[in-house]
Amino acid sequence: MTADPIRLAVVGLGAMGTRMLTAALAHPDYTVVAGVDLAPRTLDVPVVTSLGEVLSDVDAVYVATPPAAHASAVLEAFAAGKAVFCEKPLAVDLDEARTMAGAARGRPNAVNFALADMAGTLEAERLLPELGDLRGAEIRLQFPLWPRAFQAEATWLSHAEQGGFVREVLSHFVYLTDRLLGPLTVESVSADFPSAGAAEVAARGVLRGGGVPVHVSVFSGLAGPEVYEWTLWGTERSLRLSQWANLSTSDGGDWEPVPLEQTGSDYTRLTSFAQAVRGEQLRHLADFESGLRVAEVVEAFLR
Repeated sequence: MTADPIRLAVVGLGAMGTRMLTAALAHPDYTVVAGVDLAPRTLDVPVVTSLGEVLSDVDAVYVATPPAAHASAVLEAFAAGKAVFCEKPLAVDLDEARTMAGAARGRPNAVNFALADMAGTLEAERLLPELGDLRGAEIRLQFPLWPRAFQAEATWLSHAEQGGFVREVLSHFVYLTDRLLGPLTVESVSADFPSAGAAEVAARGVLRGGGVPVHVSVFSGLAGPEVYEWTLWGTERSLRLSQWANLSTSDGGDWEPVPLEQTGSDYTRLTSFAQAVRGEQLRHLADFESGLRVAEVVEAFLR
């Protein structure tokens, strides 16, 4: 017997919310009841200005507002007994993030980290026992332009209050490291801000997960290519994930590409969330507890 589609509201209709709404419209597990946004928009579904207008008509809520507004929508949805899928970072205020994680317990919940179900992540997880003793991990990111061109309309990303690449991009790789090494502790982290109120232009630090040191180096406004690189060094084998989806391995020689047949997407993450809403164990996706751990590490860079 086919399950009834999950009735979904999408809160926040910027680039990410519109993208996920489009994926949900094409997904047989969902009926998109409405979009929610303060700005008037013409879409293939009704658009209302407050979640309360449609909350009684939905089973689940996807929250893609700027992060400072996550808590109000998430807590309203949980209070009404709804399942919640939230964009990262969980929150910029750690007290709010802790309240959100507490409210999520016992309810279907997930945080949308793009690396959660990508083939490179799943294969790295599978190869982990082959690496020998782990000597360290490195996260290296660089951006010639911040915000990136596709985010030009999201002006909040250029401000320290809730934007910046530490929250927007480094958080994905903190999640990946937390997932593979275990909960991270902060040894020494810092960030550089060009002026009061502006987002960071550099961040660096040392974290530790499962006793393994994790070195972080991130810059924006550079004359150079856009780089996304995560490396895990082992005594028998090492792994490198580059440009989000390209996994390579080395046993002491050159990096060799690892063939990957598929990768995750908004659609596949919606599939995993639908399974959780229907009572199955959350697979691959981050839950609010792991989202809270990531937020605690990320905000340490910016304090």
